[in-house]
Amino acid sequence: MTTPTARLLPLAIIALIGLNLRPFLTGVGPLAGAIDEAMGLGLQGMALLTLLPMLLMGIGAFAGPLLQQVVPARRLVILALALLTAGSLLRLFASDGGVLLGTALLCGLGAAVIQAVLPGMIKRDFPQRVAIVTGLYSAMLMGGGALGAQMTPILVQAWGSWQIALAMLAAPAVVALALVRRLPPDSASSTTSGTMSLLLRRPRAWMLMAGFGLVNGGYASAVAWLAPFYQEHGRSAAASGSLLAVLAISQAAAALLLPIAARGRNDRRGWLWLTLAMQGIGFAGLAFAPQSAPLAIAVLLGAGLGGCFALMMIVALDHLPDSAKAGALSALMQGGGFVIAALAPWIVAMLHDGAGGFATGWIVHLACVAVVAGLVANLAPEGYGRAMATVLGKPSFEGLIPRTGRRRGALDDRCGI
Repeated sequence: MTTPTARLLPLAIIALIGLNLRPFLTGVGPLAGAIDEAMGLGLQGMALLTLLPMLLMGIGAFAGPLLQQVVPARRLVILALALLTAGSLLRLFASDGGVLLGTALLCGLGAAVIQAVLPGMIKRDFPQRVAIVTGLYSAMLMGGGALGAQMTPILVQAWGSWQIALAMLAAPAVVALALVRRLPPDSASSTTSGTMSLLLRRPRAWMLMAGFGLVNGGYASAVAWLAPFYQEHGRSAAASGSLLAVLAISQAAAALLLPIAARGRNDRRGWLWLTLAMQGIGFAGLAFAPQSAPLAIAVLLGAGLGGCFALMMIVALDHLPDSAKAGALSALMQGGGFVIAALAPWIVAMLHDGAGGFATGWIVHLACVAVVAGLVANLAPEGYGRAMATVLGKPSFEGLIPRTGRRRGALDDRCGI
């Protein structure tokens, strides 16, 4: 008989793992001034602290399903948590920009492996509660972002060193590492390289990559530049870090609550458009009226980004009933998406250097939100079978006419997206 503790342990572990995937990114922003003063990286150099980890998240997500063919998921998660722990601890010895960038790469690689593996595990272990458990994972991921943003300025005040502050973010990873070892061992995944190849031939996979990438580009830029942006407007490191923490807390709340609100319907488009509207208002506020209501801007932008992240993860898993194939699609979406997202902070830094401010970068993200809103129109659930026909092993013409009798969009009919 399964005890309540045994049932809750996997959920607690998923939550704790998610908590570790963002502090190493968000903890840097509030300390950007001190780090730049110590190392002279400049805005574009500081952007690399976000760009390189997110680029690795993308590349690692592509490799994740292939790794699972030979290494069980639990063992991969243990390895990834060890990398996150090592990357954070080594920041204690960051004496120059090269070492700091190396630690960012280690942390990014650890996060990449976990983000590639965990969605498939959720689909496999919680097939009837995918939306709720994915929401929990996403909420804790965003909550970890709040933890990093809020704690590093406090730790600097307590210990007098930004290196110590960043290194102490390893603590939750150590706890997660100890708990994951208590899970029973599992076998390697049945996902094949053939599945990955089939997915890459589907326009829907590329559309999901683009949408996920443009949204997370907004997240990457917010993480990298929200605190420095408000420091340029006269706020202290602690005050700007608090705004970043508010953004991350709003992300966590939306990532948890919106999937629960949306669980009664297979069509997630209305909820996705709601999150995009919140993002649009947030980026417009940053671009045109940043001093009018900074707290409200942070709340709206965070809720939009967090809710959209969680719902996009669920939409990817909804496309395929098989957990290994669904996990592979989620990994591909994240892979291509994070490669796109990685470039966003650097582009915003370039625009800042050229225009003398961040406003142009925020306007670019506002335009990206409009693009994603158009892509979301194609995510009708009755089109999933058509979009994934060859991956499901069905003839490519199946699913052209939905059972509801409603005509599909012209773009769906032509391209199967």
